[in-house]
Amino acid sequence: MNVKQGNWLVAVSGGADSMALLAMCLEENVSCACAHVNYHHRPQAEEEEAYVRAFCSEHGIRCFVENRPFFWEGNFEAAARKHRYAFFSRIVKEYGFNGVLTAHHQDDLLETYFMQEEKGMTPEYYGLKEERMLEGVLVVRPLLGFTKRQLEDYCRQRRIRTFYDQTNSDLSLTRNRIRSEVVGTLSAEGRAMVLREIERRNAELQERRCRIRAQMNEYGLTLERYRSERTEDRLMALRTLAAPSVQSVSEGELKEADKALCSGKDVLIPFHGALLSAPYGVIRLLAEPEPYASVYADEQSLLRAEHPSFAVKPGTPGMNAVTLHAEDWPVTVRSPLPGDAIRMRFGTKPVHRFFIDRHIPRYERLLWPIVTNAAGEVILVPGLGCERWHYSICSTVSVLQLSRCK
Repeated sequence: MNVKQGNWLVAVSGGADSMALLAMCLEENVSCACAHVNYHHRPQAEEEEAYVRAFCSEHGIRCFVENRPFFWEGNFEAAARKHRYAFFSRIVKEYGFNGVLTAHHQDDLLETYFMQEEKGMTPEYYGLKEERMLEGVLVVRPLLGFTKRQLEDYCRQRRIRTFYDQTNSDLSLTRNRIRSEVVGTLSAEGRAMVLREIERRNAELQERRCRIRAQMNEYGLTLERYRSERTEDRLMALRTLAAPSVQSVSEGELKEADKALCSGKDVLIPFHGALLSAPYGVIRLLAEPEPYASVYADEQSLLRAEHPSFAVKPGTPGMNAVTLHAEDWPVTVRSPLPGDAIRMRFGTKPVHRFFIDRHIPRYERLLWPIVTNAAGEVILVPGLGCERWHYSICSTVSVLQLSRCK
């Protein structure tokens, strides 16, 4: 086992894998503490917690335990995983640990790979990575070179008590079935062959990822270039685009986003708390915009306005200018609302028709400044013009729309 210097939090369930990891940390003088989660889900849960606490006490290891009642909906394993990593993350950040050590081993790596294959996935990484970020903390898996049997033998030789999770025998669960029927039947030669295959495919993924990144400029990837790529390269481009802000993206989400990008130019797709769009022909991952409404009591306060979506300047003739009257104050500069319309010299114009006619990207429409007066009337839409009674050659101010995606 090779662990970098530092102070680590070791995830310990009481099973052979995690007990071996904790014991190896002690043998190799790794500075560490223990973290145990009791879901109160199995009859032996209390006994496991008591044993982990006793082992840590005996060896002078600080032990953090999460044993509050755990409630979940849907898939227990997914909910439990989210629960424990949130706990690990809180402890790491509160006590300044370098990260979390988990006891994932070679069998886990192979099981994950075969599950990916069964689902027909093109993942971010085949099998398991030795290091990754979860819940904002570094998670390290130093036992990927060990088999399950080796870890069990390690505990047996050192007379370390371990617990067996009976749910691992439930073959209705995909991972358990693959563990029993696929990984469990592999010979040493078969394992070596599959591990070489995983290494080769990860090298191909890395090459593709580097090539996709090289095609991206600082603004993203052009929609035209994106559509000319093979399906697997397009999905890799989306995964790469999302990587800085998204921890994991499912294959289904990637394919759904890909379908939308290939079918239209002006797309706006919810994507893991952000918006995937292609304004001005460049694919971008943009922050979900917050609606805004800023109120100004007089001309001076309006001219001092600072906002990422608009700027205010002294009035100059043009489609951004408006002449303000005494009864207009206070004026409001806000994001658009459904039903917004403005009375022009040629008739009333719905604001959404202006967006469509001028081919304003859908993301920009969410942030476009709309100026209203004290009566709530729309008196200026920058780029379109002002309300008919608010036009003069001596305009009060000009309100400029500031692009958030150029």
